[in-house]
Amino acid sequence: MEIKSKLWIEVEGQAVFGRGRKFLLEAIDKHGSINQAANEINISYRKAWGYIKAMEERLGFKLIERQTGGKNGGGAVLTPGAREFLIKYEALEKGIQELVDKRFSKIFGTNS
Repeated sequence: MEIKSKLWIEVEGQAVFGRGRKFLLEAIDKHGSINQAANEINISYRKAWGYIKAMEERLGFKLIERQTGGKNGGGAVLTPGAREFLIKYEALEKGIQELVDKRFSKIFGTNS
């Protein structure tokens, strides 16, 4: 038996960041492309771009630097602020999971 939990961040009652959006940013970082990242996590480019815009608006800082297509093609890279935010979110996620696992073990008497 094991415990599962979900964590997300809201701003003024609206979801701004969680596991799915984390995967999107990580995929953009991996591929250097919003389109390829969207394909990897099985969402449309339009939906991915909507998530990015909403996150940037609600968080108040830029997450992605984009280059439009052309002779050498376009691309997208995470901003330093996005990288720092991901690191902090992952630390929070890990800490929360450790607390949940410890509490679960204490209450249910299992070893995680």
